[in-house]
Amino acid sequence: MKHFTKGFLFGVVATASAVAGAVFSFKKKVVQPIEDQESRFEENRKRANRKSHSAHHG
Repeated sequence: MKHFTKGFLFGVVATASAVAGAVFSFKKKVVQPIEDQESRFEENRKRANRKSHSAHHG
């Protein structure tokens, strides 16, 4: 029974770490580039807005 408990706990920890690694990898490969692109678009929009206002104020 003692070996079963150790094995079970090791399996739970290994599975949890595998899931955490998968979530971290997904975030780095999918979510992070989308957030970077959105921030770039937002910065370009702000820059264009400032440029437009300065062009009209002479």
